[in-house]
Amino acid sequence: MSSFPQIGALAAQARGILNGLGVSASRLEGHRAATSPLTGEVLAHVADMGAEEVEGAIARAHAAFLEWRTVPAPRRGELVRLFGEELRAAKADLAALVTIEAGKIASEGAGEVQEMIDICDFATGLSRQLHGLTIATERPDHRMMETWHPIGVVGVISAFNFPVAVWSWNAALAFVCGDAVVWKPSEKTPLTALAVDAIFRRAAARFGSVPEGLSTLVLGAREAGEALVDDAGVPVVSATGSTAMGRVVAPRVAARFGRAILELGGNNAAIVCPSADLDLTVRAVAFAAMGTAGQRCTTLRRLIVHADIYDALLPRLKKAYGSVRVGDPRAAETLVGPLIDGEAFAAMQVALEAARAAGGVVTGGERVAADALPDAFYVRPALVEMPAQTDTVAAETFAPILYVLRYSDFAEAVHLNNEVPQGLASSVFTTNLREAELFLSAAGSDCGIANVNIGPSGAEIGGAFGGEKETGGGREAGSDCWKAYMRRATNTINYGTRLPLAQGVTFDVG
Repeated sequence: MSSFPQIGALAAQARGILNGLGVSASRLEGHRAATSPLTGEVLAHVADMGAEEVEGAIARAHAAFLEWRTVPAPRRGELVRLFGEELRAAKADLAALVTIEAGKIASEGAGEVQEMIDICDFATGLSRQLHGLTIATERPDHRMMETWHPIGVVGVISAFNFPVAVWSWNAALAFVCGDAVVWKPSEKTPLTALAVDAIFRRAAARFGSVPEGLSTLVLGAREAGEALVDDAGVPVVSATGSTAMGRVVAPRVAARFGRAILELGGNNAAIVCPSADLDLTVRAVAFAAMGTAGQRCTTLRRLIVHADIYDALLPRLKKAYGSVRVGDPRAAETLVGPLIDGEAFAAMQVALEAARAAGGVVTGGERVAADALPDAFYVRPALVEMPAQTDTVAAETFAPILYVLRYSDFAEAVHLNNEVPQGLASSVFTTNLREAELFLSAAGSDCGIANVNIGPSGAEIGGAFGGEKETGGGREAGSDCWKAYMRRATNTINYGTRLPLAQGVTFDVG
């Protein structure tokens, strides 16, 4: 059986969490309603910021940057360490608020906050490792090296599906690199942003000398985001969202010679080979395709199955889909919570109708609990057997739809994986070493994340997240992503008495 939440209790719970975390009641006044996808009820109201207010926020952030850049990097890392401590203390409350406002199941809400803690740990260590190279020089008595310096104000535009973690991936690195951050969260999840802002201010108070404006939150819709994108005082803009949003952001940032870090669509695929461990495969596919109600950029959306095992795998997948719990994401037994809103449900139904028109066979996809919760949108995950990779399959729909395709040759499977324009994550399920290595090679998956015997979701912060081909490879979190938040300088030092000049050139120096 599935359980669904009752209308009426969530607003009080959300306000109680926000009050406990230190969010001022004045921040919960305005014209924009913050709603919960669990029931559709209004949790609170917030005030949008206009372009002039965003401009002022950026100016304050720039002033903070001028001060913060002179603080030694390990000292900057101490602020991030303290923030990690505050997140640990507030983890349960913040995770509960993520579930209430974004609809994530409880374990994924807690997991998202844990990612914030993990990136704080990573960035704290990184603050002592912002290394440059010593470079061989052709000139005698000279040394050449590279140094890395803070770049300025970093603008972060985040999406509803990871309402707190994505900001932290950017902010933790930006702070230790010496930058200030201006954050424009999704207008669908302003309350979690207010909560994070309050938690950061706790850490800043403990640190004791954080310049005002180092971390600034601007609430609003498109106008606020555009002001951030267009301001020349923001040299780096990190934006997460739809590919449609990315196509607007990228040229506008480029027009002023800014730097864009874009994490957009995934439309991720997994190839299932004849040698695959089917028990492992079914579990991995089911979680990757249905978790977070299909509202992850790393959600599995295309399953490419070898013809020899197709008839063995599909019945098991259908059984898993039929047994999954859809309902209140706060309940421990629930895997699939609600879609974020009615627009997401409508887009899902349009995609399913297009799949049927193209010859697809749809299992699931229907709305549930509509009578009890008319303003909330719970759906059964859809499994769609497709005769070919049609335009519908190649277009990402942010909902729990898994398209299943057959293949007969591994090269064909890799081609199907790479054929769509998106390219964030990918997987192969095989026990054949040659297939696994080929998939990871230059001739294999063209995605930024390529996994073997694990689904495309569940990236760790230690590795660079992203590298999506459609956007030119925007990356966040681990590895050497910190370089995107700094500027590089090459330095040459002459420690001798000679200055190499062009042949035959002389000066009379007196």
